Amino acid sequence: MTYCSQLDLESLAATASRAAAYLDDCDAGACNVRLDADYYRACSHVLVQIFKVCDAGRDFPILLEHSPAAREVDEALRMGRRIEWNRPAFYPELHALIARSAA
Repeated sequence: MTYCSQLDLESLAATASRAAAYLDDCDAGACNVRLDADYYRACSHVLVQIFKVCDAGRDFPILLEHSPAAREVDEALRMGRRIEWNRPAFYPELHALIARSAA
């Protein structure tokens, strides 16, 4: 995690909220939103990057409460971290294979 000032967190929260709102609207099939695949992908990427550097549960609890897209991104990142941390212990063959391919 990275240390962010309150101003940084407020700016990131506003950006994450806008990105999540677009994703939620598109996912819900809202007729007043034009689906733009590139913008959808960009919003997803922004949300992932913000949640990678912040603790979403601590820094954006209201966003997680109200946005299914934000919850899904947060959950996916947490699952990925758990798999990454536990891979050497539970999946030694996979860990060895990934280590060899990365070298």
